[in-house]
Amino acid sequence: MDYSVAIQTLKQSDLLLSEVIEIVGDCKLYEVQQSGDLLFSLSRSILYQQISGKAAASIHSRFLQLYAHTPLPTALDILNTPDEVLRGAGISRPKILYLKDLAQKVIDGLPTLDELQAMDDESIIEALTPIKGIGRWTVQMLLMFRLHRLDVLPVDDLGIRAGIRRVYSLPELPNKKTVEHLGQMWKPYRSIACWYLWQSLEIRITKQSQQ
Repeated sequence: MDYSVAIQTLKQSDLLLSEVIEIVGDCKLYEVQQSGDLLFSLSRSILYQQISGKAAASIHSRFLQLYAHTPLPTALDILNTPDEVLRGAGISRPKILYLKDLAQKVIDGLPTLDELQAMDDESIIEALTPIKGIGRWTVQMLLMFRLHRLDVLPVDDLGIRAGIRRVYSLPELPNKKTVEHLGQMWKPYRSIACWYLWQSLEIRITKQSQQ
């Protein structure tokens, strides 16, 4: 994936972010792009909510093992799985409700990934947030990591807010309005900017290391 135009645009429009880009190097957003159909992607998102990545990965693995007979679990597979079997995989009762609501909506005619690709970001958010357990942030992650949309700004993401606080030397975490204001500089490549902000939490920023 060639992000050279996006990176050059971001470096010219935001000098502080440009410093982070120089330190981090090439954008590797493509390396964390997800696969699978919409049911797979959203069920994974549900299982990863509000717990550590390690714990979520373990639960997601056990969930998939319940359907080892098929490449990917279908909506009917999930609906036909007794709640107690899902509980045995470590899935909480609220998340079981979310998974089954998702499965039912897939059967009822939820758009496919191909159909979503033809829609704009806000229309996709409106189409998917009626699913229980699927909020705006979850759909934005789908936009970034499954649908490959390059101009997504998840203003409520804690990592993005922490990255902004660090890179821009703010006294506290920025609010939604501040994130949106800064994001104007990064259009139309806000997804790329977000990737670098996440990476900024893992590096030493030059202006800090020189103090």
